[in-house]
Amino acid sequence: MLLDTNRIVSMTEANQNFSKVVKQAEEDGCVVIFKNNRPKFVLMDIDKCLGEKLQTEDSLEDASRDLLNKAKWL
Repeated sequence: MLLDTNRIVSMTEANQNFSKVVKQAEEDGCVVIFKNNRPKFVLMDIDKCLGEKLQTEDSLEDASRDLLNKAKWL
């Protein structure tokens, strides 16, 4: 798995500077939050990830499931 190191945020930083992490997710599309030196959470900008899908009749749940199926590294 290749991961852009600029998108990695520690759990401590996410807790202390959540608004900064959200802004980074808005700019980059997603941020991976590490806990105990392992990837634990992904914060995604839903508009960038699912923008086209949400304009169809698919529900948010269906669109999210499709995205997760595409992202095998999750």
